[in-house]
Amino acid sequence: MKIRSVDIYILDIPTVRPHQLSMHTITAQSIVVARITNEGGLEGWAEVATIGGASYGEGTPEAIKANIDQYITPHLLGRNPNDFSKIMFEVSKAVRGNHFAKAVVEEAMIDLAAKSKNIPAYELLGGKIHDSLPLAWTLASGDTGRDIEEAKELLQQKRHKIFKLKIGKGDPYKNVEHVLKIIAAVGDQARVTVDVNQAWDETIANYCIEALQDGGVSMVEQPLPTWNYEGMARLTERFKVPIMADESANSVHDVFQITKHRYGNCIALKPCKHGGLMETKKVAAIAEGSGFGLYGGTMIESSLGSAACAAVYATISEFEFGTEIFGPLLFKDRITVNDLQFENFEVIIPDGPGFGMEIDLDKVRHYARDYSYSLS
Repeated sequence: MKIRSVDIYILDIPTVRPHQLSMHTITAQSIVVARITNEGGLEGWAEVATIGGASYGEGTPEAIKANIDQYITPHLLGRNPNDFSKIMFEVSKAVRGNHFAKAVVEEAMIDLAAKSKNIPAYELLGGKIHDSLPLAWTLASGDTGRDIEEAKELLQQKRHKIFKLKIGKGDPYKNVEHVLKIIAAVGDQARVTVDVNQAWDETIANYCIEALQDGGVSMVEQPLPTWNYEGMARLTERFKVPIMADESANSVHDVFQITKHRYGNCIALKPCKHGGLMETKKVAAIAEGSGFGLYGGTMIESSLGSAACAAVYATISEFEFGTEIFGPLLFKDRITVNDLQFENFEVIIPDGPGFGMEIDLDKVRHYARDYSYSLS
């Protein structure tokens, strides 16, 4: 059945604790939710998340909604959602950039198409390789003692044994000491990585990465600003510890250049920054063909968006650095009746129709800005 309506909502959901990055501290996360309804009333749902309005990137929640409403929705109405690849190819010709906006409408069409066939979304993406995936957790309180205590508790619960530390804010040298103390406390039981979120210049990076490498850190994510490709290449050549491209690794064209010139040696995948699940598959293939390791990243999506990430990550052969789709664990509440399951240090891939999530409409109403509910 053809697409009858496209509804876009912006929701603000509080988190269980502050989540500190170099450019912003999250206490409430803004997500953009898409609902695509066919003529029979069947709904496909999807979500993308942003960080700190415009502080992380250009795709603000308000811009995502406005551009979908004005420029993308006309390409969807009256179309068969089973043709999501063709539709998105046409959208790519008519709308430049806007990866987050493209991602959420593509994912909603995939959810709808899979539900109409009563199959999991991963069946439309090549089929599931993994039943579960290793799950990292970000220790982002900024307090060394509290982070060590949290890491030990999560290890005991068998919830995480990969820990990421956000170290782009504040004194970089003190941040390195913070990381080294945590490695000393839990490094024999867990892998510890760091994410700089573009905050260092090359001089600081040279000093800090050397100390981190000597201290046993297992990966350094986006240490330099996105524009400093040559600097990323120099760091990659100098150090043995893997240097991951994240904010710089967006479109398939970006990732091709990164892999070709070795502006890093591993890639953080995020469907929203690539422009959807199918584009994520392309990015992963480029990385795999270039010998780059992969990390299943997150933009701190809730259960709905994390389930969409899980669906595509389940179809990708190997994640050398694990995944971090822990968003549902950071939210105080959720907009789905069910939730993702986490067991034995891994996230379980949902097997229900579509992304396997049942929407709680009352929660959507509660958290949505200027909410209006209509199927017309």
